[in-house]
Amino acid sequence: MSSSNLAVAPLAVALIQQQNTADRNFNLNNSIAGIREAAANGAKLVVLQELHTGLYFCQSEDVNQFDLAETIPGPSTDTLGALAKELNIVIVASLFERRAAGLYHNTAVVLECDGSIAGKYRKMHIPDDPGFYEKFYFTPGDLGFEPIKTSVGTLGVLVCWDQWFPEAARLMATKGAEILIYPTAIGWDPNDDTDEQKRQQDAWVISQRAHAVANGVYVISANRTGFEADPTGHSAGIQFWGHSFIAGPQGEFLATASDDKAEVLNANLDLARGENVRRIWPYLRDRRIDHYGDLTKLYRD
Repeated sequence: MSSSNLAVAPLAVALIQQQNTADRNFNLNNSIAGIREAAANGAKLVVLQELHTGLYFCQSEDVNQFDLAETIPGPSTDTLGALAKELNIVIVASLFERRAAGLYHNTAVVLECDGSIAGKYRKMHIPDDPGFYEKFYFTPGDLGFEPIKTSVGTLGVLVCWDQWFPEAARLMATKGAEILIYPTAIGWDPNDDTDEQKRQQDAWVISQRAHAVANGVYVISANRTGFEADPTGHSAGIQFWGHSFIAGPQGEFLATASDDKAEVLNANLDLARGENVRRIWPYLRDRRIDHYGDLTKLYRD
């Protein structure tokens, strides 16, 4: 591939893969320590995993869990905004948002390097599967698929279940997103055999790498790790599989975390590479939008 004359300095990014406990302060301090380590390694953009301040409470339906939600702005954005300003970095943080009594969202907030809130994204696709009872807790997002412009680039922030939907990635890319960012909480049922576990993890990785390829953008996917028990005892719990990764616009791995350890993962992104890739693989040019109207139907009978 021939290179263009675009001259853009590499963007140092990082993600924090954590193992969480029921202690919010402990988890938040771990997040802060990871952010400081990432910044010390040169990162200007740091991504936290989904719902990073606590356990994944959606394994069961319990109205008391709504007490974990917080406003935006609120305690977490105040703390992380001050940290972003101190370190002169951009932070993407996933929070359980209390919008109003009885109205809650799974929300990712982007904190600018001056400490301000650059924007937020409310999770659009809400799962309701065994062990992932999110429809009980989260109202589907109403902000659409709108990238967030920051001092380090235009970010297409999505959350977990969103990462399986090519429409979400495409809409972010066609609005100018240079990086797709997926705070995530996904893992195995410990009762699944090794082959099934591998199929699930491979599908998760392949789907997101495909979004990078099909849109000529970078992907940052930050997952949690460690075992979290089902508080009801009705299931075997979830073994979160980690394996957070950063991929380039041809789906190439730039950095990959382990399955079972807390890690700070760093990589350098050449944002000009996205345009170089799009010049030889012009998917946006060749889309037949005049024949895609049926995509607005749930199913074509």
